[in-house]
Amino acid sequence: MKLEHLTWVKAQEYFEKNDLVVIPLGSIESHGKHLPLGTDFLIPAKLAALLEEKTDVLITPALPFGNCDYLSDFPGTISIGFDTLVAVLEGITSQLLQHGARRFVFLNGHGGNSAPVDKVSLGLRRKGALAARFDWWVIAGQLNPLWKGGHGGAEETAGVMAIDCALVDRERIEDSFLKGLSQSLPSGGLQAVCFEGISIPVGRPVIEATPNGWAGPDHPAMATRQMGEEMLEATADYLARFLAEFSSVPL
Repeated sequence: MKLEHLTWVKAQEYFEKNDLVVIPLGSIESHGKHLPLGTDFLIPAKLAALLEEKTDVLITPALPFGNCDYLSDFPGTISIGFDTLVAVLEGITSQLLQHGARRFVFLNGHGGNSAPVDKVSLGLRRKGALAARFDWWVIAGQLNPLWKGGHGGAEETAGVMAIDCALVDRERIEDSFLKGLSQSLPSGGLQAVCFEGISIPVGRPVIEATPNGWAGPDHPAMATRQMGEEMLEATADYLARFLAEFSSVPL
């Protein structure tokens, strides 16, 4: 059930019997020339809608802004940074704690949010609560290796197609060639290089590694709407099963 659709009386009734809340969050950032800036927000919001059909858990409105400073060179990207995201999530969860929430699941759509979410989760545990981070793209790739992908690749492209194919500009899909630092230090990812077969993190803007804004082994041209629908449905089913177990953990 969506928090924004409840009266305060119905919210009170929920917390009298339940203490679990799902908080979807994402970001506004580049995902290549073919995907919308809201990809990391739209997919968690869609998963939340699917989850609402499968459970009676309370779901907050999806938070569209996240920590994506390393993508801020691409026009339209909006990053609120690490500290601000921590402060926002602490504010949200402290209010929910006041109302009776004790278990939180962060339905996350963006890798840059992971560290801030973990910091908030640790703080919640020290307050007697319990929080889990559900990175949907990681979970989907483990449910089916065919769905595993990178940033703006087929996995995320299929996810957006499952929401609305019109949001994907297929004519803008192009290859991505990651740039390293030198011939002997080729790229090892968006923010890493390889040296003697070992990946070494290097802090630099993503635009230096991939000028078109996407990277990964899963070429977005391979994405289909059917793939996206099956992937999101399976991920929502898994999340529903996880929530059932998570809600029964003693605190």
